Amino acid sequence: MNQPGSNPIRIGIIGGSGLGDALGTEAGQTVEVDTPFGKPSSPITLANWDTGGDSGGGGEVAILQRHGIGHTLNPSAVPYRANIFALKSLGVTHILASGATGSLREAIAPGDLVIVDQLIDKTYRRANTFYEHAAVHVEFAQPFCPVMRGWLLEAAKQLNDVKVHEQGTYIVMEGPAFSTQAESHMHRQWGGDLIGMTAMPEAKLAREAEIAYAMIAMPTDYDCWRPHDPSAGAQALLKEIIGNLQKATQANIALMKQALRDTSALANTPSPAHSALALGIWSDKLKIDPVEVKRLAILWGQYF
Repeated sequence: MNQPGSNPIRIGIIGGSGLGDALGTEAGQTVEVDTPFGKPSSPITLANWDTGGDSGGGGEVAILQRHGIGHTLNPSAVPYRANIFALKSLGVTHILASGATGSLREAIAPGDLVIVDQLIDKTYRRANTFYEHAAVHVEFAQPFCPVMRGWLLEAAKQLNDVKVHEQGTYIVMEGPAFSTQAESHMHRQWGGDLIGMTAMPEAKLAREAEIAYAMIAMPTDYDCWRPHDPSAGAQALLKEIIGNLQKATQANIALMKQALRDTSALANTPSPAHSALALGIWSDKLKIDPVEVKRLAILWGQYF
């Protein structure tokens, strides 16, 4: 995926609802990875995507199904630390993540795509750091890689019949139940554009692992702030949501493959995430347990 003289990159893809199942059928080498945090959600498939690009495009991608094979893991049960650690151990430098969401804005229609730029974290049950035995504070004001976001937005210009929103604030709730109507209205008042359950702590852990991270959100409905058609039954509404998810999934795959036609922007422009730990380790390194330093060497070893 690289041009001569550029930085070596490897793209990891984390498929959420819809996309995870679609990408689970990709052919390639299947890799089982063990980590200090257990096994990841699924085996990782190293697939070769020939996108037809002539500028360092295509090549091998590392695909992981966030919810496991058969979608067996609810959002709170996803082993986020194991997932990110496993991708890091395979040399992944950039993660393209997807996530099904509800839309909190009339202008963001179900079936559209959103290149998310901000997060509000409401989760509370999930381990959200690798560094439980040291004081590590990474910058997170911009939770999504600006280089990757620009790269995706350029690719989106080449697609027809796909509505892509350039930004959006994703509110991450614990789940697995959906919002109450009062919560949905509150999320809108907070400035949220999307509501979902999986972007955190995934994005934060990617930053701690110095992996560039971007998310393509796939709204499937308008959450519960917007009244449903009273004449439509529950089965009809579910069918509509599944149809929107399928539409967004195909659009998402098209956007990813278009972006992967030319990865020179990623190879030639280092992401701020790639040096996130340079000023982030506040503990006296001589006081950190050597066993812990070794256990997490894949993540922070270069700083010791």
